[in-house]
Amino acid sequence: MSIHALDDLGWSAFETEQLTPDDANLHPARITSVHRRNVSALTASGPLTLVADPGVTTASFAVGDWVLCDLGGARLVRRLDRRSLLQRGAEYKSSQRQLIAANLDTLFIVTSCNADFNIARLERYLALAHDAGIAPAILLTKADQTDEAADYIAQAQALGDFPVLAINAKGADVAAALAPWCGPGKTVALVGSSGVGKTTLANGLTGRGDETQDIREDDARGRHTTTKRSMHALPTGGWLIDTPGMRGLAVADVTYGINATFPEISALTDNCHFRNCKHEGEPGCAVQAAVDAGLVDADRVRRYRKLRAEDAQATETTAAAHARKRRTGKPAKSASRRR
Repeated sequence: MSIHALDDLGWSAFETEQLTPDDANLHPARITSVHRRNVSALTASGPLTLVADPGVTTASFAVGDWVLCDLGGARLVRRLDRRSLLQRGAEYKSSQRQLIAANLDTLFIVTSCNADFNIARLERYLALAHDAGIAPAILLTKADQTDEAADYIAQAQALGDFPVLAINAKGADVAAALAPWCGPGKTVALVGSSGVGKTTLANGLTGRGDETQDIREDDARGRHTTTKRSMHALPTGGWLIDTPGMRGLAVADVTYGINATFPEISALTDNCHFRNCKHEGEPGCAVQAAVDAGLVDADRVRRYRKLRAEDAQATETTAAAHARKRRTGKPAKSASRRR
């Protein structure tokens, strides 16, 4: 691994503003992978392995995090605040959050032009991206293997004002096509189901040669190739955080992200007669009136209601779990507060 200046690693004014005089003897490092007992990181001087203080769990760190460390003792002292954090609940309705990646600039949501393509799942990824403040882009793979590529592209473009690219994951032009988002110091991540071509895309972006897995022909489901999150340097000067395939994609406490994913619906909700309107036929419902007038798609409204209901239930479950922790004992110490 070559030596990278902090700016090359993605350091910005946001991180600089968090430094204090007490940090004079500490060194910034960016986490590239998280293990059970330690984390791998990069500094301006090169790679190293850092150990957290006793009682601080590595589960509180995400790939892409910026931390301050004591180089002499290879000790992680504290985590800096994040510019963005992509996270989800654990599978389906668990109250436990799972950290996916931190300090991302762009989230590449990868799906393919076959049975994997699922509008509702794309909207879930978009809600997570919008809520985290990360710019999304949808990458459609396997467009060369169908006669209906234009329809898949149109469906994805209808979901919002962000880039939608039809990509040949095995093509020699992948790095050039995605270069506008992968410039020096920029960090991107690939998310999507197994078998959609994320590993192939990662190979094309990084120049690595990781093995890929074929999909099942009956349902286009893939097998897991990437098994853990890790950050990799790109020839364009940026950074790629690769993630395992995710089918179960729970949402929790992402109301802002859901509203940003369905702006044509959320803009109407304040006009409903009832403040707690569920948009299911109540009198004076502005959303249903827009559906009846052909201004809003009824299927979008159904998916919006489903996501809002799931988010509300998961948020309540998470709050109850946190209250139970407060009653029964203290959670693990947070590395972001420890000095």
